[in-house]
Order: sequence, then C-alpha cells, then structure tokens
Amino acid sequence: MIENHWQLQDAKNKFSKLVDKAQHNGPQIVTKHGKDAVVVLSVDEYKKLIKPKTNLVKFLQASPLAKEDLDLTRSKEAPRDIKL
Repeated sequence: MIENHWQLQDAKNKFSKLVDKAQHNGPQIVTKHGKDAVVVLSVDEYKKLIKPKTNLVKFLQASPLAKEDLDLTRSKEAPRDIKL
C-alpha cells in the first residue's frame, strides 16, 4: 500500500486513523476496485482549494471596465409615481 492510499475496506475499518492522517499528513486517497475513487482531506486543505485567488476589490480593479469612465452618480430627480 502506498503511504497515502487506502483500500475502501481499510478506510471504512480505520476511518478514525484515515481522518487523523488527512489532518496531519495531507490528502489521503481511497481506492475502490484498485482505482482511485475519492480523496479525504482536512478542512484547512479544503478551504485552501475553495478560497478565491483574489478578493473582490482586486478583481474589479483588474477588470477591463476599470479603465472606463463610468458615471456612478445618482440622479437627484424625484422618483416617478407608480400606481399600486
């Protein structure tokens, strides 16, 4: 067995150990019928994967529209009347 690979039956029988290894030694791969099936990883590793590469401000600043001269002022006119 490769150090971070687990057969499905072993993963089920030693789930607590599998979780501990994922938390301390990195992602653990579970195989099913000899083929890689799933990866068990710590919450910290998962958060790194889903974290946006940039924040919203930097994203907007890098946008092609950032160089456009957009008028973002609000109209001072009274709103129109609407029948309800």
